[in-house]
Amino acid sequence: MALKFSSTKDVASSGVKCCVYGKSGVGKTRLLATAPRPIILSAEQGLLSLRNFDIPVIKIEDVDDLANALDWLEGPNAIGPDGHRFETIGLDSISEMAEVVLAHAKTIVKDPRQAYGELIEKMWMIIKGYRDLIGYNVVMIAKEQPTKDESTGIILRGPMMPGKVVPIGMPYLFDEVFTMRIGQTADGVKYRFLQTQPDLQYDAKDRSGSLDEVERPDLTYIFNKIHGVIQ
Repeated sequence: MALKFSSTKDVASSGVKCCVYGKSGVGKTRLLATAPRPIILSAEQGLLSLRNFDIPVIKIEDVDDLANALDWLEGPNAIGPDGHRFETIGLDSISEMAEVVLAHAKTIVKDPRQAYGELIEKMWMIIKGYRDLIGYNVVMIAKEQPTKDESTGIILRGPMMPGKVVPIGMPYLFDEVFTMRIGQTADGVKYRFLQTQPDLQYDAKDRSGSLDEVERPDLTYIFNKIHGVIQ
C-alpha cells in the first residue's frame, strides 16, 4: 500500500476547529457573529442576540438535519448570499444537538443503556464529521457542566454533554477549547473574555501556542492570531 504524505504546513488550510463553552447568558451565541463569514446550525431558540446581524441559519430539529447539513457543506453548493463560500460553521449548541440525538435513540431502543450507546457512537461520528471538514473554521458552542472530583472535592467545569463518556472525551477532539467568562475591572465594569489555558476550575487548551491565556471574544482576531497574521 502506497504511503500518503502531507505537511504540517497544510494544517492551516483545514481551518481552526474549536469548542467554546460557558454559562447561559455569557454571550456564546453572539460570539459566532465575530467569526469570518459564518453560517450557524442552530438547535436552540436563543438567537435573539443576533437580531442585528444577517447570518444564515440552518435549523437542526433531528439527526437527519445534522447529516444533511454536513453533506451540503461538503458539497459545491454551500454558497452564502454574497456568492462566496462560508468560512466558519457554528454549531449552537452541540450540547442541545446531543440531546436531540439521545431523544432519537430512545425512540429506537427500549433499554436506556443501549440508547446512550447509540448516542456515543452517533455523536462521535457527527462531531468528527464536522471537525474534519476541509476549508472551514468550525466552532462548536457547548453549555457549561461542573464535574466534582470525588478525591479532591474540586469542581472542574467543561463542555456539557449527555452521559459520562462523551463529555470526558469531547475536549480531546479539538485543538482549541475555550471557556467564555465574565470578568470585572477594579472600577466594577464587567467584560467578557475567552480563557484558553486550563486551571483548577476550568478545562481549556490552545495547541497552537499562539494565544495568550486570556483573549478578547473575537473569533476573527483569534483565528488570525493562530495563523500568525497577528502577533
